[in-house]
Amino acid sequence: MLQLRRLLREIRGGELLLLAVSLVLAVASVAGIAGFAERLKLAMGERSLYFLAADQVLVSPSPLPPEWLEKAENSGISVAKTVSFRTMVYGSAADPADEKMLLVALRAVSDRYPLLGTVQFSDTVYGNAQESAGGPPRGEIWLDSRAFAMLGIAPGAEVEVGEARLLASRVLVDEPDRSSSINVYGPRALMHSGDVASTGVVQPGSVVDYRYLFAGDTAQLDSFAGWLEPKMLPSHRWRTLTDNQPALAQSLDRAESYMLLAACLAVALASAAIALSAHRYGQQNIDRVALMKSLGASRRYILSFYARQGAVLLGLAVLMGGLIAEALQGLLFQSIAQLLNVEVPAGSWRPLLTGAITAGVCLLCFAAPPLWRLSRVSPMRVLRRDQEQDNAGLAMPLLLGGGAMFGLMLWFSNSVALSVAVMLSSVVLLLLAAALVLLCIRGARSLSTRMAGSRQRLAISNIYRRRYGNAFQLGSIALALMSLLSVFLLREMLLKDWQSQLAEGTPNYFLINIAESELAELDGFFSENGVAHAGIFPMVRGRLSHIDGVPMADTDIDANTAGLNREVNLSWSAELPSDNRLLAGKWWSNTAHTSTDSDRLPVSVESEVAERMGAELGTRLQFNIGGQTLDAEVTSIRGLDWQSMRPNFYFLFPANSLGRYASSYITSFYLPAEQRPLLVEVMSAHPTITLIEVDAILAQMKEVVSQLSAAISLIVLLLLVCALLVCVSNVQLSLDTRRQEYALLRTLGAGNRFLRATLFLEFAFLGGLAGLVAAVGANLCLVALQIWALDMAPRVHLWSFLFTPLASAVLVTVLAAGYGRRLLRTPAVALLRGR
Repeated sequence: MLQLRRLLREIRGGELLLLAVSLVLAVASVAGIAGFAERLKLAMGERSLYFLAADQVLVSPSPLPPEWLEKAENSGISVAKTVSFRTMVYGSAADPADEKMLLVALRAVSDRYPLLGTVQFSDTVYGNAQESAGGPPRGEIWLDSRAFAMLGIAPGAEVEVGEARLLASRVLVDEPDRSSSINVYGPRALMHSGDVASTGVVQPGSVVDYRYLFAGDTAQLDSFAGWLEPKMLPSHRWRTLTDNQPALAQSLDRAESYMLLAACLAVALASAAIALSAHRYGQQNIDRVALMKSLGASRRYILSFYARQGAVLLGLAVLMGGLIAEALQGLLFQSIAQLLNVEVPAGSWRPLLTGAITAGVCLLCFAAPPLWRLSRVSPMRVLRRDQEQDNAGLAMPLLLGGGAMFGLMLWFSNSVALSVAVMLSSVVLLLLAAALVLLCIRGARSLSTRMAGSRQRLAISNIYRRRYGNAFQLGSIALALMSLLSVFLLREMLLKDWQSQLAEGTPNYFLINIAESELAELDGFFSENGVAHAGIFPMVRGRLSHIDGVPMADTDIDANTAGLNREVNLSWSAELPSDNRLLAGKWWSNTAHTSTDSDRLPVSVESEVAERMGAELGTRLQFNIGGQTLDAEVTSIRGLDWQSMRPNFYFLFPANSLGRYASSYITSFYLPAEQRPLLVEVMSAHPTITLIEVDAILAQMKEVVSQLSAAISLIVLLLLVCALLVCVSNVQLSLDTRRQEYALLRTLGAGNRFLRATLFLEFAFLGGLAGLVAAVGANLCLVALQIWALDMAPRVHLWSFLFTPLASAVLVTVLAAGYGRRLLRTPAVALLRGR
């Protein structure tokens, strides 16, 4: 209790205040961000299940054996089934000549569908959505608004599907797993699986997509998956959020990486603040330790005394930091409440334990060395007032602390690339700061002699005399500013990257199966109605059969994982598409290759597919196209932006090189909501063309971006507090070294106005230099992160080289003015006495 009272007295007196606040912030930032990331991942995992309409989904090209489903149900797992296929729907009319037909993407669902989420329907075409816990009953079919409009019927009419007549009772608005497989194709329809047999549509050889939905607790599902795994065929695949919503999954992954980066930087900032405040605390306690030793205290007692004090301080920091972390998590989850739309799972003790260990390691590695040196103070210090160098002995805690910091980052983020990028940028920053300071100091003497004002000469003289201390402090401030600037710039880049996918004009519809005879009419339709499209691209369906002469079945490549277990779209182009980038090899000349070429054709391969199948420049590929063989050789590898909502292809050939094969065309375009009736017009004029809707996916993406941006803003605010704490610690430590100097100057007649101007000039210069170094370090760090960790194109922010030095100079000068006021108001006699 005595130790606690003494600790609280020193905190109130300001001696331990910064160290205590630094430890609290270390625990709060790490535990808060870690807890938020952990609970967000759990919540989004739960939320993602609603995108799947189940806990797990198994996709099969054919019906599963009944005993598999019986095993699941006997294990307490709920099972539902969907059967998806494309078929014609006929609208009934009094006059058979007026009867219309429409190709729809139809899905037949069982009674329990959906296991998670709800189906949305409306009683009128383009009406307000209502929710239903299940799909249509037997004998009924739900069509979407476009299907009703194109068939020229209203809800309540009868339609024919194959040999069955069904009641089109409701308007289908949305399903939780709408983006799965062919269900993004439109128009869409939903019926009961019990009516499939009566339609006679599904026959041997039909292209049908079977999906089996499972819901249950984790233990049941894991046990069933383990039992099922040996029995599954290569064509059976489990679906995940990444498969169903790749754009959403990538955005969440990047947000998680961002938060891990923010936590790593919070560790770095908290460590720097602890190191600075512990060093200052050690300097302030030299006389006290000397007095204790003169009264008989041993070195062991001194170490034990400060160790107990550190343990109590750490306990209080963990308690306070844990409470703040809970409040921080509450604010973060409140900012994304609309995105989750589920009850947030309870957190574990792991984030708080992580924060406590982080604070303990920081205290041990950064605070212990100054206190260790403090225990070696001689009792003669009471009589002899000789001062030790302020920044002596900082090399060991820097090396020890740097290693500990890297270990903490690696442990917390579980990302070597992220940790190396942050540490490498920090080391480069500190070295750059030291080099810049020493270079500036080299010209300080000659520069000061040419200046007319004594204030400027004194400021530069002070910088010169404290060159090594200034190098360390400038590097610390620059590190704090670099961390804040890096997170801020990365936030802007992520939001810009996300929003570029959602910008006005981003294609929200695809048209496929366009015949060559329809190109002119379709292009005229786009031009007449002012519809912007991404270009009309040819494509041929083909299957990769051999790699370097080896059949795909004999290679070690997992065709399912590589995305090559099916026919893929092959296309050709004379020019490199605008949203593609060449990563290796050379693009072919504009000379067209004719279909009669007998040699291997050059082919450009998408980078991820090339990596998965082990292809490189010169690799020979063989394709099977409708029973015909096509030989090709990889001449270039391309990077693609799959989130651009533009037609993209794994394999691109030279212009006109695939002319002998049956081909169709594909395009994507943007259509605002008020022009949606045009869809009915274009589909009525071209009934064989398939329309794919992606506007629902884009709407989900917009919701994700808006909610995540609010959470990220809170993270930036937290790091701003940490960065300010480091700056405050540096300014206080720097002002402590000026106490006796200012006392002597005032004794020699210098006024407060003169000293204040000198102080402002010195700190403005140091702040501006720190800002410049921070801008360089932040851009280096971002380039490394974009290339190694976030898979983004590197980008340098030139404006930061002007704005950051100015902002840093103002910030450091304001802090110096605030903390220097007491120094300038204290009588010179008190300063000389060390009071």
